[in-house]
Amino acid sequence: MTDDELRTYLRDHRNWHRWGASDQRGAVNLITAEKRVAASRLVRSGRTVSLSRAVPTQPAPNNRTPAMLYMERVGHAAGGGAAKDFQGMAYHGQSATHIDALCHVWDSDGLWGGRDPDREISLSGARWGSIEHWRDGIYTRGFLIDVPLHRGVGYVEQDDPVTWDELEAICRAQGIEPGPGDAVAIFCGRGAYENDHGPWSADATRRPGLDAGCVRFFRERDIAVVLWDMFDTAPNRDGLSFGVHSVIHAFGVAAIDSPLLEPLVKVSREEGRRDFLLTVNPLVVTGATGCLVNPVAVF
Repeated sequence: MTDDELRTYLRDHRNWHRWGASDQRGAVNLITAEKRVAASRLVRSGRTVSLSRAVPTQPAPNNRTPAMLYMERVGHAAGGGAAKDFQGMAYHGQSATHIDALCHVWDSDGLWGGRDPDREISLSGARWGSIEHWRDGIYTRGFLIDVPLHRGVGYVEQDDPVTWDELEAICRAQGIEPGPGDAVAIFCGRGAYENDHGPWSADATRRPGLDAGCVRFFRERDIAVVLWDMFDTAPNRDGLSFGVHSVIHAFGVAAIDSPLLEPLVKVSREEGRRDFLLTVNPLVVTGATGCLVNPVAVF
């Protein structure tokens, strides 16, 4: 799609009010009780794999606000003692595995559901589309989309972003069929890229990833959750507030940024399958725009 066609597509295919004018769960509504029961039947070997990076406490070119961890040790009069800590982090960015709530991003037409960010978001938190609306957890079928394997390369390069038609081609080639309420883990080879080039997105104005036209893939297949080790490519398309992150405010998709997908690729190959049960349990922080999260795949 051209830039103009893409802007029109996002406006014409919004999921706003699809589940009612007061809905704050978005595409997670597609994960029905029946969907969760079906997803539970995917568990065969019982093998689990975490898709989370370690919380980054050290500064790096793509982690300019590292997490804080302060320890306190308290002795006890009868002997022994206890250790307590304080944890704090500005988690949005490129270094920590986190989930974006529906209030995280918006365009000139507004937040998810057409709400006005000036009215709904204040310094004390968001009153609309915040993370606590996913407090019951996300439990659904997941699929691995392995881009480097399809291309026969180690990782996605800056000048060759992932496109909508390529995602469709990979699904056909790798024998997967994501559908309504499913999660997709889009592996672009971030680890191998960082071995050759240093931290991914150290320069946020120029980074490899997914072309904004990939939004069509999520909308046409009714994807509920996306996990991507490389997300929006930069620079972005002209005239768009956000690239593929537009799936949040337009379609209500739950986006999990910066997961660690190399372990998923390894286990998927060893298990000989690309589908799995995905479990995600967001923290219940009223008014938050997201939270750190540890997605777990179960085979």
